[in-house]
Amino acid sequence: MLDVSERRVCRVLGQHRSTQRKVPFGADDELALTEDIIALARQYGRYGYRRVTALLHAAGWSVNHKRVERIWRREGLKVPQRQPKRGRLWLNDGSCIRLRPEYPGHVWAYDFVEERTHDGRKFRILTIIDEASRECLALVVARQLKHEDVLAALAELFIERGPPAHIRSDNGSEFIAAAVQTWLRQIGVKTLYIAPGSPWENGYNESFNGSLRDELLNGEIFYTLAEARVLIEAWRRHYNTAQSARSCDFGHLGEHVGNGLVVVDDRPCEER
Repeated sequence: MLDVSERRVCRVLGQHRSTQRKVPFGADDELALTEDIIALARQYGRYGYRRVTALLHAAGWSVNHKRVERIWRREGLKVPQRQPKRGRLWLNDGSCIRLRPEYPGHVWAYDFVEERTHDGRKFRILTIIDEASRECLALVVARQLKHEDVLAALAELFIERGPPAHIRSDNGSEFIAAAVQTWLRQIGVKTLYIAPGSPWENGYNESFNGSLRDELLNGEIFYTLAEARVLIEAWRRHYNTAQSARSCDFGHLGEHVGNGLVVVDDRPCEER
């Protein structure tokens, strides 16, 4: 064997010295996995690596959360910050602390969320959830929503699923209207009204509304009301699917698609 240094051999052959060293190779699927993680992080901007891991499982990847976390941090992806805990001052009889949901259909909750289309016009979203299963039962989108619209949405859900034992809400005029209270009482649904100015007493719905705003509304521009309905309904379906998986400790997302209700606003365009 010739007593010649690596440096001289490489210089004579015109090769870089690094070509003479073994290069460690990562997993064969590293690049494809990284691309999928980045794509999911872009699509679901407020998801952390654990929820992205669940989405990868649903897409057919066999990967653990530690590997996803390593790639997540290597690529500089954003990990959502923890939300501060909210305290509560005192508890009203209608609060979610006094009456806890025990089974699906035990307690529903409903509330309103406001948003605007690109032209600055306001629209409202009636959110209806099941507190026990955390399923979003309906998202009703319209320029205006009155107590008659609340009754119509509830009636369709009651026909489809049966009425709940209780329904929780704040003291908004659409919820405390005499027609709403009388109708619910006749059906046998008990109303739970939280104390004024105490949104934490309707904690399940407040949490859902926060997810709706954080994961969709804050990141979307709605040019028309029709577009808003389509995107909001698509998000609702994804939310129900993901919620079912989270309740199974991040199980496979593809095993369940939540059912629910889409209410179409068929009023004339001038009323929209």
